[in-house]
Amino acid sequence: MNEQKKSGFVTLIGRPNVGKSTLMNQLIGQKIAITSHKPQTTRNRIQTVYTSEKGQIVFLDTPGIHKAKNKLGEYMVLAAEHTLKEVDVILWLVEPTTFIGAGERHIAEQLARVRTPVILIINKIDTVKKEEILTFIDTYRKILDFAEIVPVSALKGTNKDTLIELIYRYLPYGPMFYDEDTVTDQPMRQIAAELIREKALKLLDEEIPHGIAVSIDIMKQRDRGNLWDVEATIICERDSHKGIIIGKGGVMLKKIGSAARYEIEKQLESKVNLKLWVKVKKDWRDSDFLIKNFGYDKKEV
Repeated sequence: MNEQKKSGFVTLIGRPNVGKSTLMNQLIGQKIAITSHKPQTTRNRIQTVYTSEKGQIVFLDTPGIHKAKNKLGEYMVLAAEHTLKEVDVILWLVEPTTFIGAGERHIAEQLARVRTPVILIINKIDTVKKEEILTFIDTYRKILDFAEIVPVSALKGTNKDTLIELIYRYLPYGPMFYDEDTVTDQPMRQIAAELIREKALKLLDEEIPHGIAVSIDIMKQRDRGNLWDVEATIICERDSHKGIIIGKGGVMLKKIGSAARYEIEKQLESKVNLKLWVKVKKDWRDSDFLIKNFGYDKKEV
């Protein structure tokens, strides 16, 4: 008789920039979510799939929960909070600290309203002394009744296997949602757009942080099969930003293009001919139409 498998949905939440995307990429074993040291890197819910002989875990990486400042921010918070009620397990990532600020208390209030089991993950333990970890656990234990508390390093993969074991403990028995070779539900166009955005975030100055979006205009495979043509537009909010993104003599745009092309080729396992353009759309983050146009649709939350 077949051993019953477990299968369910798990969301990663936490304040922006706490390491959710890094942890998800680490658990899945390959790069799906983009990572950056700048906040608001993840804008959509990204589903990735982990399959083993025990069953299947479908991870949702949500945008960070924070107080919204514009329509894009509202969309992001809505996406994150909506997810809490739909999943089997919530993973809450926090920094290793004994100070719990307003941002974390806001998240704890949201979590107190749901019945879903919450596993607290204290990330970045590679940056602190081992003996301090118990004091961090003790601090957080007082603000919410957690199902489990796990210290990890998303960067180094510390305690990754323990975390997977604990997640399975709280998942229901049932059939798998995806084929076992599925790693994400993201269409390749969206992954390509996100990889270009990631490289732009990493290479550009702090002054053009989140006023950029990327749309893929053309993505097609040539007849002979081993080459893809990808054409994409980087959208920014100001003319001055456009100049910085292109750079003197087009140098910055070339840098972004070659870094992104390398990542897209790895994903497609094929050569890629990538062309990038830059356009200005003033205040796109406060336009419902433009936000939807770049793939952030409130109706889909």
